Amino acid sequence: MIRVANAPCSWGALEFDVAGGGRPPSERVLDEMAGSGYAGTELGDWGFLPTEPEALRAVVAVRGLSLVAGFVPVALADRSAHAEGLARAVATARLMAAVAPDALLVLADDNGRDPTRTRRAGRIRPEDGLAGLAAWKTFGGGAEEIARAVRGEAGIGLVFHHHCGGFVETAAEVERFLAVTDADLVGLCLDTGHWTYAGGDALDAVRRHGERVRHVHFKDCDPAVADAARRDEVDYFEAVRRGVFCELGAGAVAFPAILAELRAGGYDGWIVVEQDVFPGMGQPLESARHSRAYLRELGA
Repeated sequence: MIRVANAPCSWGALEFDVAGGGRPPSERVLDEMAGSGYAGTELGDWGFLPTEPEALRAVVAVRGLSLVAGFVPVALADRSAHAEGLARAVATARLMAAVAPDALLVLADDNGRDPTRTRRAGRIRPEDGLAGLAAWKTFGGGAEEIARAVRGEAGIGLVFHHHCGGFVETAAEVERFLAVTDADLVGLCLDTGHWTYAGGDALDAVRRHGERVRHVHFKDCDPAVADAARRDEVDYFEAVRRGVFCELGAGAVAFPAILAELRAGGYDGWIVVEQDVFPGMGQPLESARHSRAYLRELGA
């Protein structure tokens, strides 16, 4: 059975420190998440939820939520960043393992840090990518090293999150990443919104990479906003501010077909609804309710 969660990023609690304004209180986010009918939550940025196991267990359990996953960004293209990133990943995995042994560590590039990738998000060219096999081996090798560590230290599985504004954004880059990493160690977190804004077809992604998909983020992408962002050549953060990621069912992502394809392939993990917004943007509670109602209409 596919279960449906949400994530703190839908309330403006993002890993990026560029939004201005304060993050929403975690207690309110969890209350609204549970009240909107979601069964689980991701951890959010380190420190958004408690970082002590008993306290973390208490805040999710009292609301009837499961802890689903934790997001850890690491500058994988920079070998010198691997050790520090590994340490953060292991700390996150140990915390989750103490509360929810089936949770996953969601590893990502340190998105939004490289100026070219941030500026050209949504319209990446081949020449904007990692240069050559050695660079890809550094990137993929770092992911594998972290995967071995979190499995060995905490018994937690790892999935990689492709992401606009990072070095693995386009469909071609995802394929290259999967080719240089061990399928047993590193699964794929498919994010339908990022895949779409990157210029890909998320349904095709499920069909091509279903065997590697072990975690799914359901995010929609407003085609009009996306087209305007590309035309105006705005960076990733400005695209988010403009609302490129919208409520489920309001954008270009073919969720009915994707959900059917996931079911046909035997996917039985979590679907995590995400609508990335900065603090003060939109109406997170209303959007969460709308997206949950939309998925109920699809039988999820």
